[in-house]
Amino acid sequence: MVEVTHPLPTLEWDTPLYRQARSQLEQALIQAGIPEWVAERLRYPERALILTLPVKLDDGSVRSFPAYRVQHSSVLGPTKGGVRYDGEVNLGECAALAMWMTWKCSLLRLPYGGAKGGVRCNPRELSRAELSRITRRFTADLAPFIGPDQDIPAPDMATNEQTMAWMMDTYSMHKGYAVPEIVTGKPISIGGSLFRHEATGAGVVMVIERACARLGWDLAGLRCVVQGFGNVGGIAATELHEKGATVVAVSDVSGGVFAEAGLDIPTLHEHVREHGSLEGVEGADRITNAELLELPCDVLVLAAREDQVTAANAANLRCRLVAEGANGPTSVAADAILAERGIRVLPDVLTNAGGVTVSYFEWVQDLGRLFWDRDEIRSRLADKLGDAFDRVWELADRDAMTLRNAALVAGIREVSAALEARGIYP
Repeated sequence: MVEVTHPLPTLEWDTPLYRQARSQLEQALIQAGIPEWVAERLRYPERALILTLPVKLDDGSVRSFPAYRVQHSSVLGPTKGGVRYDGEVNLGECAALAMWMTWKCSLLRLPYGGAKGGVRCNPRELSRAELSRITRRFTADLAPFIGPDQDIPAPDMATNEQTMAWMMDTYSMHKGYAVPEIVTGKPISIGGSLFRHEATGAGVVMVIERACARLGWDLAGLRCVVQGFGNVGGIAATELHEKGATVVAVSDVSGGVFAEAGLDIPTLHEHVREHGSLEGVEGADRITNAELLELPCDVLVLAAREDQVTAANAANLRCRLVAEGANGPTSVAADAILAERGIRVLPDVLTNAGGVTVSYFEWVQDLGRLFWDRDEIRSRLADKLGDAFDRVWELADRDAMTLRNAALVAGIREVSAALEARGIYP
């Protein structure tokens, strides 16, 4: 583990997730071979906004919600990143996620830098009307700092197509005309892209397939465990099931379910649609999320949230391959333990990049007012992920790096080359 020795600009950044992102960066910088002045520029975000949103609730009272938007780097183009609604959202979390998004976009060779934002709230306790008012106030306050050529939000934790529709409408009302390219992840009816909903989860499985080909494994013969059964994990589980893999366990906020012979994934999706969670699923054993992580399997997909595999449980994993569908699910200490045990980790900046890649496709389609069909988008996504995967795998083999370090080094070098060419203004 590389200790962060550079001073943090403010205590607002000093959160565990930001320290994890910084530690990964410092570790990758050892092998990246970039100038120190470039490294120093990349250690901190270009801009961080802290907002307070006064919102009228349904009962007539007014409540203030803390909100954030962090733009890490605009060297390669406008910043890009999700908006999350969660009770734990803070500045350090947004800064870490924005930094990871920079490496993700540069690794995939997208003309974007990284951003992230969110509102600290409990969306489960808010009505649809209250969520709309929060979203519209957030968008209005962000309006001077976002735009199709400046910063393009997208859905993330507890936000969705409807959230993006509210954001697009609010921004458009301020401009006086429709601006579909201001956000991605929108409904199809207002300029959204086909295959955007499935992109992150499907991309996870595309990367797993690519790894299986390198390792000489047959995906159809593998046993898989998926932590998370939402937009990423649920789609990944479906893709694995359809490709013949045996998905033996999945989980959501209610806990996990396990079946030795494999789960019927379509039936689980139907249950969740009817009941809202995996609670009460019949024909499978109930397990905790902690137990799920330690089940024997070939592939463990982490598609819940950050900091799931740590120094406390990494030695207990019984998988052969970890695929990170979530951002930051494996700690720096856990990475070292898994590397010592010979367990490969397909890192988040590569493995879950399907979402931002198809978001890029959506933005391009909106700018050109020309839309592609589902097969074309899926094919383009497979090409982008395949190219990035091959570069990461070959760099890891050539320079004896972990796949995470190779992915970070490759992404950092792309940003560094652009920053060196552009220089520092003035």
